[in-house]
Amino acid sequence: MHISERGRTIQASPIRKFKPYADEAIGRGIKVYFLNIGDPDVPTPKPVIDAFHSFNDDVLSYGPAQGFLELRQAIAAYFGHYNIPLTADNVIITTGGSEAIHFAFSAVADPGDEIIIPEPFYTNYNGYASFASIRIVPLTLRVEDGYRLPGRKEIEWKVSRRTKAILLCSPNNPMGTVYTPEELRRVAAIVKEHDLFLIGDEVYKEFVYDGAAHMSVLELDDIGERVIVVDSISKRFSCCGARIGAVITRNADVLQAILRFAQARLCPPSVEQRAALAAYQMGMDYFKPVRKEYERRRDVLYEGLLGIPGVVAYKPQGAFYITVKLPVKDSDHFVVWMLSEFNLDGETVMVAPAAGFYSTPGKGLDEVRIAYVLEVEKIKRAIKILRAGLEKYQSLFG
Repeated sequence: MHISERGRTIQASPIRKFKPYADEAIGRGIKVYFLNIGDPDVPTPKPVIDAFHSFNDDVLSYGPAQGFLELRQAIAAYFGHYNIPLTADNVIITTGGSEAIHFAFSAVADPGDEIIIPEPFYTNYNGYASFASIRIVPLTLRVEDGYRLPGRKEIEWKVSRRTKAILLCSPNNPMGTVYTPEELRRVAAIVKEHDLFLIGDEVYKEFVYDGAAHMSVLELDDIGERVIVVDSISKRFSCCGARIGAVITRNADVLQAILRFAQARLCPPSVEQRAALAAYQMGMDYFKPVRKEYERRRDVLYEGLLGIPGVVAYKPQGAFYITVKLPVKDSDHFVVWMLSEFNLDGETVMVAPAAGFYSTPGKGLDEVRIAYVLEVEKIKRAIKILRAGLEKYQSLFG
């Protein structure tokens, strides 16, 4: 029997594929500090949990394909706090931000078409590009340059007759970069000139540090019809398991296409939508202490990494990730070794090798992504273990 090309070539998760090694370590009695995945330990808000507990309908029936009106209104109101005018009709609820990405890719590109994405990028873009049978054209950024976007000509060099969109993730996973208004307008000008869409992945919108502010691509008025935002409650409200996302756009044709996709999968989860509504109804003050906590974790992690010889890091401005260059030749091997061969007083650390966050072969082999999703004292301990592990690893493998 024949398995599809799509099924045979889709990328395995560069994060989850190492979990068996972590499971084996735990089975040997080793404590593992998981800094490999964006699954924060910040408590899920009580109103969200209460919404799950209070569900008592006699029948858990289908909901609307585009999601509950009340939730779509709440998301529009949320963006209204940032002076971004939207209506519920601009919002379609999805099964997590992942489905939002899938829908956006499928709405703007046909098989064989291309989407330009700065790399390193969120690894699941590769998977959803495979689902849609499209090609990601990487725009490679460097830690030494602070992961800033290059000049207009360098970006335009990537545009071909098959290019349909540019995707920007800001605040960025895995780099922690927050693109400036000038960078966004630079890309907007390219999008406008070459008749493209601009997809904005803004799931970390609330997590911007050092007093800075996030600018949404929805604020680029001169390309309003070209903008599509993919969003999610997973990180915003520490609800990774709820699987509620959204596609937001003012383009009526895109909305109709995505609505047809949504109808084909029937509806997003009903109970989780009620929980998401409870989250958005908490108000904007919820984010202040959460943002402060992540900023504190970032500072502790960054300062700790700077103290490790051979590590090259750029201080992240947002989200809760940092991509760093390590003094190793193969970060996949290093991660497996840390889980299989090394521990410090019965403890080890798991980070994510960065090669899977690139589309360009051979990139990221000496880099890892670290998620500062654990409380500060655990991060301090993890840094100590990582430093000891690197010293031992270098003594063995050079």
